[in-house]
Amino acid sequence: MSDINKLPEANQTDKNNSNENSVELNKDQEIESTPTSDVETTNDVIEENKTLEVEADKTENEDEGAPDSVKDHDEVLNEIEESNAEDAEDEGNKDRHKIEVKEYDSMSLEALAIELEKLLKNEKVQAIKSHVDNINTVFKTKFQALLDEKKEDFLNDGGNEIDFYYSSPVQKRFKEAYKAYRKKVNDHYQSLEKNLKQNLADKLEIIEELKGLLNVEENINTTYKHFKELQERWRNTGPIPRDKYNNAWNSYHHHVEMFYDFLHLNRDLRDLDFKHNLEKKLLIIERAEELAQDDNIMRAFRELQELHKMWKEELGPVGRAHREEIWERFKAATKTINDKRQLYYKDIDKIHEKNLETKLQIIANIDAINAQESNSHGSWQKKIKAIEEQREAFFNAGKVPIKVNESTWAKFKESVRTFNREKNTFYKGLKKDQYKNLQLKLDLIKIAEDNKESEDFEVTTPLMKKIQSDWKKIGHVPRKDSDKIWKQFKGACNHYFDRIHAKRNAASQEQVNAYNQKNELLNTLKGLKLPSDKESKEKGIVIIKEQIKQWKTLGRVPNDKRYIEGKFQKTIDDLLTSLKMDKNEVEMIKYENKLDNINTSDDTRNLDNERFYIRKKIDEVKSQINQLENNLQFFTNVDDDNPLVKEVHNNIKAHKESLKLLKNKLGKIKELY
Repeated sequence: MSDINKLPEANQTDKNNSNENSVELNKDQEIESTPTSDVETTNDVIEENKTLEVEADKTENEDEGAPDSVKDHDEVLNEIEESNAEDAEDEGNKDRHKIEVKEYDSMSLEALAIELEKLLKNEKVQAIKSHVDNINTVFKTKFQALLDEKKEDFLNDGGNEIDFYYSSPVQKRFKEAYKAYRKKVNDHYQSLEKNLKQNLADKLEIIEELKGLLNVEENINTTYKHFKELQERWRNTGPIPRDKYNNAWNSYHHHVEMFYDFLHLNRDLRDLDFKHNLEKKLLIIERAEELAQDDNIMRAFRELQELHKMWKEELGPVGRAHREEIWERFKAATKTINDKRQLYYKDIDKIHEKNLETKLQIIANIDAINAQESNSHGSWQKKIKAIEEQREAFFNAGKVPIKVNESTWAKFKESVRTFNREKNTFYKGLKKDQYKNLQLKLDLIKIAEDNKESEDFEVTTPLMKKIQSDWKKIGHVPRKDSDKIWKQFKGACNHYFDRIHAKRNAASQEQVNAYNQKNELLNTLKGLKLPSDKESKEKGIVIIKEQIKQWKTLGRVPNDKRYIEGKFQKTIDDLLTSLKMDKNEVEMIKYENKLDNINTSDDTRNLDNERFYIRKKIDEVKSQINQLENNLQFFTNVDDDNPLVKEVHNNIKAHKESLKLLKNKLGKIKELY
């Protein structure tokens, strides 16, 4: 206990004081005392012993009629006494208080296994029992939940419950660590039992030697030094069985008192001990009062137990004038710490009750999800995700009061099991449909495989497109077969269509030559300079139209080179823009070029689509013009110079110009028909 290291070492101080006193006394001189002083000293020691007995047995001999506050305080003193008796049997238990208590409920299975291994490696085995028990409980709970989930998946995939088996590397790792812990525990307690018996024998021997001090005829300094050595031996002797602890300590304490009675022959030695004990007890009180201000109440209470142990086991009585005062002061600090501890436990109870409310709400949420009807795979997947979120929230909600822990867990488990039963029922029915779907898709795969090498593209292509459409309409198949059959079907279809594309993309030498010639022409056009003055405008248009005509005469290019047509169109657009001419006229020239490109295609659908588009735009513009002209009727007694009226007239004019252009475009399309 590091905070107490500032207390002076009892044995060393006693030895020093004994040596100092021996200097004052003549080794060869008998110590004289008058009968009067003998009687007074003896009476003082008797009173001291009485007070010491009361002090040592405060927790056992209080009046039954004491107030509740006194009784409550006595209970905490009894608790401290019992805890110290337990520690006396196993000194390693003190180390358990230094081990951090972690949130095991929120850890993963692997993290729990690692934490168990760390505790086993770094801590004393007798100090980690509560930690290991908590880890073991949480691990079993979480692994069982995982096991249930794996079992559900197994059954959903068509497995038989009797054939289900699941093992996990993390489970094996945890079991090995827990087995090692159990072995270390057994080895520890076998060794401890042997040591406890030997330590008890050693302490009983010390008591016998204490008895013998009262009958020894020798110099009092020598006897006193022997007494101090026995005290040192007692403190250094290890733990003894807890059921022997109180009897052994009481016997030892009794004979220590008897020796102090014997010391009435030398008041100086006794007073020196009284002074030394008072100094150390005052330090203990000061530390207890510091702990009463500590915010970490559990740490403070654990250290308080150690202080009580030192007060009882390591220190003797003090002078009569200080006995009641220091004991009351020590009790007051003890009461303050205990009152704070009781408040802490009340807060913990509130937290546990709040956690219980949270967990009961989670169970209610699961029951509500169970009540929802689901008739599709998608809806069940959403419910599965929602239940998983609720399960995680339940495990992370923290501890609940011990009295309802089992019942709360049972409710949670039953709600989850209800969900799993309903889910399994749905997916068992779904499995039948999935196997029917599987057979349908296998039939489509056979058709695709049989026709993937066909040369009759006109007949086979519509067939391959149809089976692709049919595949999409068929529902889900068992998950274990889904990827496999899809890859097989996709492979056959891709093989067929890759053959078509390869044939279509096999460009003739004529198309390759056309591409090369168009590419040369395109490069020439990029450097073409057109006249910019108004008189030469017509000449520029003639030049551009000649280039377009020449481009058309070069013929078609390979399908994978058709991007060159877009480049040519952009170049022509740039040339027309550079001419200083009416924008509608430029637009019509561009449009004629566009129609020429459309008309060169063997597929007339593109031209039909363009005619439909132009007619639709004409109708839209007409409608907009009518709307604007109607709007003008609402302006009465308003001058034409009004900004709003002028804006409407401008819009009507712009729409009419656009309508004229669209009609010209439609006329060009009709010419092509």
